[in-house]
Amino acid sequence: MAAPKKSRGPAGGQGRPGRSLALILIAMVALTGGMFLADQPTPRLGIDLAGGTSITLEAKSEPGQESAINKTNMDTAVQIMERRVNGLGVSEAEVQTQGDRNIIVNIPKGTNSAQAREQVGTTAKLYFRPVLTVAQGTPTPTPSASSSGKPSPSASTSDKGKASTTPSADASTQGRAVTDGLKTDTTPSPKASGSADATASPSASAPSAADEAAAAKLQKQFADLDCSSKASRAAAARGAKPTDTVVACSSEGDAKYVLGPAEVSGTEVDNAKAGFDQRGMWVVNMEFTKKGSKEFQTITKKLSAQQSPQNQFAIALDGEVVSAPQVNTTLSGSAEISGSFTQQSAEDLANVLSYGALPLSFKEASVTTVTAALGGEQLKAGLIAGAIGLALVVIYLVAYYRGLALIALLSLMASGILTYTIMSLLGPAIGFALNLPAVCGAIVAIGITADSFIVYFERIRDEIREGRTLRPAVERAWPRARRTILVSDFVSFLAAAVLFVVTVGKVQGFAFTLGLTTLLDVVVVFLFTKPVMTLMARRKFFSSGHPWSGLDPKRLGAKPPLRRSRRVNAPTDPKEA
Repeated sequence: MAAPKKSRGPAGGQGRPGRSLALILIAMVALTGGMFLADQPTPRLGIDLAGGTSITLEAKSEPGQESAINKTNMDTAVQIMERRVNGLGVSEAEVQTQGDRNIIVNIPKGTNSAQAREQVGTTAKLYFRPVLTVAQGTPTPTPSASSSGKPSPSASTSDKGKASTTPSADASTQGRAVTDGLKTDTTPSPKASGSADATASPSASAPSAADEAAAAKLQKQFADLDCSSKASRAAAARGAKPTDTVVACSSEGDAKYVLGPAEVSGTEVDNAKAGFDQRGMWVVNMEFTKKGSKEFQTITKKLSAQQSPQNQFAIALDGEVVSAPQVNTTLSGSAEISGSFTQQSAEDLANVLSYGALPLSFKEASVTTVTAALGGEQLKAGLIAGAIGLALVVIYLVAYYRGLALIALLSLMASGILTYTIMSLLGPAIGFALNLPAVCGAIVAIGITADSFIVYFERIRDEIREGRTLRPAVERAWPRARRTILVSDFVSFLAAAVLFVVTVGKVQGFAFTLGLTTLLDVVVVFLFTKPVMTLMARRKFFSSGHPWSGLDPKRLGAKPPLRRSRRVNAPTDPKEA
């Protein structure tokens, strides 16, 4: 009769544990190497550990638009703010809603944190408005649209059909406009006709008394405006509607403007990037949506027929003019703004154009600064708590499992290396930042990982209690332990996933770390702990049941013989007896 075939053990089993160990060791080496190649030897720290600024922005309800403060617009505002801040390279920033009207922006301490705070605080809408009058930023006796008191920039048209303007000393024109493309049509809107002397169209009908009163009020407001005062600049921008003719200051406060009604909304800017022109100068390239392209074509066609400064369009954000280039030809589709830009100013303007148009206006309700010293103390306290927890686990393992504690410690080290390297790599990859709740999640994971070892060790000890030797006990215990470990880890991962989905902010850091370490626990137990246990079972120290191995049959209560003999039925024939 043929002998029965031997059943093959599970993956990583008694026969070839080296393959699994080689696989996980290669993964650890690759992750460690990638961590150093990415120049990220440590995990990125969140605002509560590295220090930084926490800003609370409150949505403002504009007259007649109270219903605009809703979940859809708040979520849209969060997405745009995230893109604006991340556009500055502050990828660890957190932007989230709080309640129905507030948005919390956490900006970690770094090179661009102050700049990010400044741009996040600039949260109103972006518009392209025609310039009607421009003057020095300080109060003037009477505004005149025909002269800004400074030489106007000259304009020229290149052979390629691009319109360019040469920058001058005029603070209103920080650069020329060079734009590809195009076709368009515009003159300042009729609503602007009463704003200043030179804004009136020759063919316009005689203004009414109300129009003259409004024009006089606007002229006085323009003459009295002091753009050197931040409070005056904010007051000038307050309550302005897209359809109004308004006064505004430059963002530097060195020039003031009368601006016509908005012709193009910032929401129609599809993309804007800082780059170089053919002369190696910094420029800002804009691309519009289909609708925005038509609107921009219309306004530039009208503006190109005007004299300076009426041939300028102002890019107004939060009621302040961030740039006011000239237009000398009809433009559409795309545009290039060039002039006396530095790399920083070009990138700032591109960022504003790309991400500046929000569906709501916000005011800065509070600003809290977290010092790096406080964050360091929190991190130190967290690490101390983790070390105490790990020490207690080690003491328990050594006292109860003795030699088996070595396998558990090696497995914890493997899990720690994988967790550390992956969290370091996730920083530049997805912007993951380690905060205090995330550290807590990693500490909790020590217990979850140790629990998996304990389940497997107890299954092995149960097999030895039943009279089996160590090597078959290791293999027979594995299937039952594996099922228990998978169920336990699935429950933990499910809880982490639900917590990550239903919470926001720092609690998500705890959930993310808990879920990550739970997945790594499965990897470590399958590819490291089980193969190492298989190899150790071949060592005399463990296989002989040394008292300090943690697998002593006498201490476990197993009765000799260790191998049970098969039962033999009593013979019925006396001769056989």
